[in-house]
Amino acid sequence: MGSASSTLTQYDIEEVKGHCNNLFSQQEIVSLYQRFCQLDRNAKGFISADEFLSVPEFAMNPLSQQRLLKMADGLNFKDFVAFLSAFSAKASMQHKIEFIFRVYDSDSNGKVSFNDMLEVLRDLSGSFMSDEQREQVLSQVLKEAGYTRESYLMLDDFIKVLNSSGLKMDVEVPVD
Repeated sequence: MGSASSTLTQYDIEEVKGHCNNLFSQQEIVSLYQRFCQLDRNAKGFISADEFLSVPEFAMNPLSQQRLLKMADGLNFKDFVAFLSAFSAKASMQHKIEFIFRVYDSDSNGKVSFNDMLEVLRDLSGSFMSDEQREQVLSQVLKEAGYTRESYLMLDDFIKVLNSSGLKMDVEVPVD
């Protein structure tokens, strides 16, 4: 797996399967590898943020412009598959929430602040909401969950809030 132009061996496939907690089958990994090679236009062995943006589903995502691209920039194949594993229908709710937490935790300090959440809400709502409306909505959501604007949500808090929300996160990763 040194360069993107090489072929996957059975050992490589097993290693990648383990790295993504067996959320993808062997055939899905082979398909993802073919897609990775298409994205890695210069066969460097990793994909850049610009190459990642060539995936239409991510290019249209309002979070792609900053947060997802920051997470995806420079991924090798193994890490690319691990990144996509959060979008697998087989991924646990905990795995998906941990991924969302990393999206919100833009400075990677292990906690999500009111401003972190406000930035994501701004990215998602665009011009449909004013800053004042966003702050009101977010303050109310935090209040209902037992937190304040000054609270920092750690991963455990984040999991607790999202698990109790009845959130459904069924997103399929097209592998062919």
